Amino acid sequence: MTPRLVEARYKDGYTIWIRFADGVSGDVNLQSELWGEVFEPLKNLSEFRKFKVDEELQTLVWPNGADFAPEFLYSKLRPNYTLEKPPKSGVA
Repeated sequence: MTPRLVEARYKDGYTIWIRFADGVSGDVNLQSELWGEVFEPLKNLSEFRKFKVDEELQTLVWPNGADFAPEFLYSKLRPNYTLEKPPKSGVA
């Protein structure tokens, strides 16, 4: 099941406190992830702070279109996390 991000608050620098629907929560520092065309603008802290939790995508998004997969953010808090594949239905 895909983790569902339900809450996020800016802490400082490039650190955001996040909470998932299953109760897993903590601080994630995203500074080292801000590379590439869509993420470069977020190196400006005033732009970085403009994130929000998108209710449909259930992850962090920014006005410029940048976002992080909820699985990625979850793995920052739980390094041993792996997305479980849905069971096969037995139909070929």
